[in-house]
Amino acid sequence: MKHILFFIVVWLSVGYLSTNAQSTSPAKQPTARPVGELDTYSPADVARLRKELADAWRQSEKYSLVIAEQMPAEHYFFRSTDSTMTFAEQWRHCMIYTCNQLSGRLDVENPYKGKKPPIQMPKEQILRELKTFYAHVQRSIETLPVPKLYEMTAFPDGSIPGWRLFYALENHIIHHRGQCIVYLRLKGIHPKGYFGW
Repeated sequence: MKHILFFIVVWLSVGYLSTNAQSTSPAKQPTARPVGELDTYSPADVARLRKELADAWRQSEKYSLVIAEQMPAEHYFFRSTDSTMTFAEQWRHCMIYTCNQLSGRLDVENPYKGKKPPIQMPKEQILRELKTFYAHVQRSIETLPVPKLYEMTAFPDGSIPGWRLFYALENHIIHHRGQCIVYLRLKGIHPKGYFGW
């Protein structure tokens, strides 16, 4: 009896869902604009996108500088284990990696091209470099040609539009900044809270 009741409930549910799915006309369903078709993006769309990216990176800079500032200079070469990067290297890696990706994928000028910053940079240098680095990303967001914002670029597991690369790279910084927060705690420093977007 239980099996029969279960079958009836499932049968009625499937019938209900299929009837409702058929009753929704295609005209009412939202349509996403195809990425890459530049003529579908107005100057207002582009300006809004640039502002959103700039705002996100501005907040990233604020929080990165807070965390980098909290570590005392004498602990900048601290590493959690022998196989991990030092506190200073975490930041160096973020800056160089981001600039290499923007250059290689979006043809943005690379400020580190032909330069090799020292592996272990002191606190004052990291703080200066971070400010210069974030200013470079902001300029890139402001000046990147519109086709590059929407052009698809190869990425693990497929491809993404150029604008999304900025979010992927900020996500990479979040990953390493999180490790820096752990380093602070290992040194008995309570990290300042995240203040979000």
